[in-house]
Amino acid sequence: MSLINTEVKPFKAEALKKGKFVSVSEADLKGKWSVVFFYPADFTFVCPTELEDLADNYVEFKKLGVEIYSVSTDTHFAHKAWHDTSEAVKKIDYFMVGDPTGAICRNFDVMIEEAGLADRGTFVVDPDGKIQIVEITAGGIGRDALELLRKVKAAQYVASHPGEVCPAKWQEGEATLAPSLDLVGKI
Repeated sequence: MSLINTEVKPFKAEALKKGKFVSVSEADLKGKWSVVFFYPADFTFVCPTELEDLADNYVEFKKLGVEIYSVSTDTHFAHKAWHDTSEAVKKIDYFMVGDPTGAICRNFDVMIEEAGLADRGTFVVDPDGKIQIVEITAGGIGRDALELLRKVKAAQYVASHPGEVCPAKWQEGEATLAPSLDLVGKI
């Protein structure tokens, strides 16, 4: 079953945010746009490159009113140790959520049960707490923060412009489409 347009299920967890431990829950995702960014594990190989890419673009997400929550099945203590030792991870100012029980991973259907790890899942959540974008990639395939940023802008545009849709490769400021009978077979 698709998670698109479903509400984020309840969760409570501990996270690292700017060097401090904080509690987070699904309620924190409401009232603003959010990215929930699952990755397999701390102290690995592809994961720090993705997290650093997000960190390098975090200001651009914040300008759009978007908060980022990275999540793995590691504890918030492991996140702190990794943050303190990795030059790439040290750049992170967004939430690093610990999910050692896998409850959040299961809520988003990204838990790899036999490994106890998360798939590479990216979810964009609207201010109502509903999932608008789902992307899941295989473990060896890293994601691109700029492409995610483009998709967030498209989701925000569509949400604020009922009756319009964003075509492939749409960039902010470009033309959109207004689906109608007149367009059928003309694109």
